[in-house]
Amino acid sequence: MKKKNWGQSLLKTLKYTLLVAFSFLCFFLIYNYDSTIYVYRQAKGQLKIIINTRPISDVLSDKTFPDSLKNKIKLIQAIKQFAVDSLGLNPSENYTTFYDQHQKPILWVMTACEPFELKAKKWHFPIIGTFSYKGHFEKNIADNEILALKKEGFDTQLNEVSAWSTLGYLKDPILSSMLEKSEGRLAALIIHELTHGTLFVKNNLEFNENLADFVGDYGAIRFLESRYGKHSKELERYQFSKKYNDAYSQHLIRGAKSLDSLYQNFPIKLTIENKKTQKLGLIEQILNSTDTLLSGHFQKKLLSRKKWQLNDNNLPNNAYFIGYLTYQSKQNQFKDEFKVKFNHDFNKYLKYLKQQYPTSIVF
Repeated sequence: MKKKNWGQSLLKTLKYTLLVAFSFLCFFLIYNYDSTIYVYRQAKGQLKIIINTRPISDVLSDKTFPDSLKNKIKLIQAIKQFAVDSLGLNPSENYTTFYDQHQKPILWVMTACEPFELKAKKWHFPIIGTFSYKGHFEKNIADNEILALKKEGFDTQLNEVSAWSTLGYLKDPILSSMLEKSEGRLAALIIHELTHGTLFVKNNLEFNENLADFVGDYGAIRFLESRYGKHSKELERYQFSKKYNDAYSQHLIRGAKSLDSLYQNFPIKLTIENKKTQKLGLIEQILNSTDTLLSGHFQKKLLSRKKWQLNDNNLPNNAYFIGYLTYQSKQNQFKDEFKVKFNHDFNKYLKYLKQQYPTSIVF
């Protein structure tokens, strides 16, 4: 009799526990409805890619697949191994599968910023944290959300993305668009993403992206030196491009500081139209002055950067400048710390970073 009562009591407790858990889940999903829908769409997009990937062993044995692209896949494996063995990044199952995009973009990332303040809009997601960007696998959904943000008054930007990291939750594939990159850019990209899977500080996007860019560039140079030599054309081409990109980034960061000063010193009674006029005038001045970078070299690159001049509606806005502040503003901090405190010993530096940021999500 006592056993029967005990069993009934246990069953009631179990039912009550399940009811509470189910109620809590329903409340959580309703309260976070937008985030729930977004996570569902992200999972759907990721699943579509995962289902359609191929093991790289199959691709490499495929006689119809171009040898030049097979060599790029082999190069990615070498980059990944170098990142683990020589840089101390975490090993993973990433880049062991291949996804053919059929020359179509598969992910778009949107950013938004206040119109007269260099303050990025942030999106909050349960568990994974807060981000100042948001990705979409469906272009029409991204376009609609960008339109809604513009109606709210935000400056916006929408970019195609060539790679991303799931921070070790999923097995990130090689995307066919990656194979179009040069050896140096490919190395920097792969090492950048592997850095996210090694050290990721929750709710600190600026730190994460600056660190990954720093490690990506440093790792790419070391990889190219070890594989092709210190005087190789591969290394020279990458350093040539990096020199310009660094100069351009620093120019945009200085420009962002000028914009910030302009906004902070707007007279209280200044009209919106006058604010817009001054803002656009300064942005155009910042962008046109790129002609002076590196004594006029890289004119071809500058012309491609200046595509906005063909159409006034394409003039970059605050969201464009926020991107450079997010990804590049702390590069010198990492470089100086690495050089002065650790005497160029990257393994010690990475170990220090992991210890310095105990709240990091490390896989």
